Amino acid sequence: MSSITAVPLQPVKRRVLVYLWAGIVIAVIGAFALAWMAPTDPVATFLAGNRKAPGVMQSPSGLQYMILKPGKGGSPTDQDIALVNYEGKLLDGTTFDKSQNPTPMPVAAADEKTGRKGVVPGFSEALKLMSKGAKYRFWVKPSLAYGDKAGGPIPAHSLLIFEVELLDFLPESVIRQMQMQQQMMQQQQGGAPGGAMPPGAGGQPTAP
Repeated sequence: MSSITAVPLQPVKRRVLVYLWAGIVIAVIGAFALAWMAPTDPVATFLAGNRKAPGVMQSPSGLQYMILKPGKGGSPTDQDIALVNYEGKLLDGTTFDKSQNPTPMPVAAADEKTGRKGVVPGFSEALKLMSKGAKYRFWVKPSLAYGDKAGGPIPAHSLLIFEVELLDFLPESVIRQMQMQQQMMQQQQGGAPGGAMPPGAGGQPTAP
């Protein structure tokens, strides 16, 4: 470039440079402050860290689980009733439900459209991962549990943490047949019609 066409650069005053850098620093600090002040989801934060814990696996739906004791054989289906020992806790460690005895549970998830009663979707998915004799711990995120609904000791948007031992499972049709046979035997013996059934065995079992 010739000296005729060259455009000389005017020197920048030091004061202008100071103001420029000060503005950049203030903008960066402001961005960090906004990020720090932004509300965080404690459930999402916990699950992100828990996923990296040794032994924790995650299904495509986002259900996290850990095998505490492996089982043997096949797994239950939506047509089965599972016999389980279980304990359910909130993220803060509060126990909201616990079986006192082996408890029959439907494997199928509840369906509001059809009126079918059952367990929450995450509990259903977890049961179908297990085999007889297995014991699992699983973490059910709100969208696989009760979502934005609160009920009893469970607040809305709660993460549910379960420890479940799958003792046995049978098709619901077989259990209903056994109930009918028991009722017939009680009637023949002069007992009260229907007899006493284990909690949840008759009709629709209680769902976590």
